[in-house]
Amino acid sequence: MRWALANAGQIGDLALNHIVIAVPPIILSLLASVPLGWWAHRHPSARRLLLAGSGFLYALPSLPLFVILPVLLGTRILDPINVVVALTLYGIALMVRTAAEAFDAVDGTVRDSAVAIGHSPRQRFWRVDLPLAGPPLLAGLRVVSASTLSLVSVGALIGVRSLGYFFTDGYSRSFVTEIAVGIIGTVVLALVFDGLLVLGGRIALPWQRATDTRRGAA
Repeated sequence: MRWALANAGQIGDLALNHIVIAVPPIILSLLASVPLGWWAHRHPSARRLLLAGSGFLYALPSLPLFVILPVLLGTRILDPINVVVALTLYGIALMVRTAAEAFDAVDGTVRDSAVAIGHSPRQRFWRVDLPLAGPPLLAGLRVVSASTLSLVSVGALIGVRSLGYFFTDGYSRSFVTEIAVGIIGTVVLALVFDGLLVLGGRIALPWQRATDTRRGAA
């Protein structure tokens, strides 16, 4: 405890770095996965290829990917953009299947009703499909958030500063307290992000909150 208090400044700086690296992949994963999931939902043949590719991508070990990306992107090995790109790819790999299944779950009769009252395909997507797919998409995004915050720490192995630094430095010095601070800090960030996503979901998806309330009353 005394070590953590004495190094509170460093913990705060590394936690901030951790957040700065984690936020872009979470947002980009959602923005990329929604159209890909919609495409997979609409085209069964493309769906098989897309889901197989995403499964293969997520199976790739993170550390080799962090090392390969600088060669592909022309960046420096310690550039945080390598970790951001890798985590975005992992997030998309996780999220695409969820997005496709979220659109699959939208009631067909609701879609037919939207067409019957004159909605264009674009209007139906924005006013019917995407809102009704919102809850499963949010659930998938929460998984991506937890996964991303965890994998950011792996970047410390190639020198990218985050809370993962406490894992590597603590291990090299056999200092359990430092390792514990890194673990606890990462878990706290994951819980905070998850809470913010839940809160954001309640604001952005008020109809889901009403549905849950009626279910609870029943």
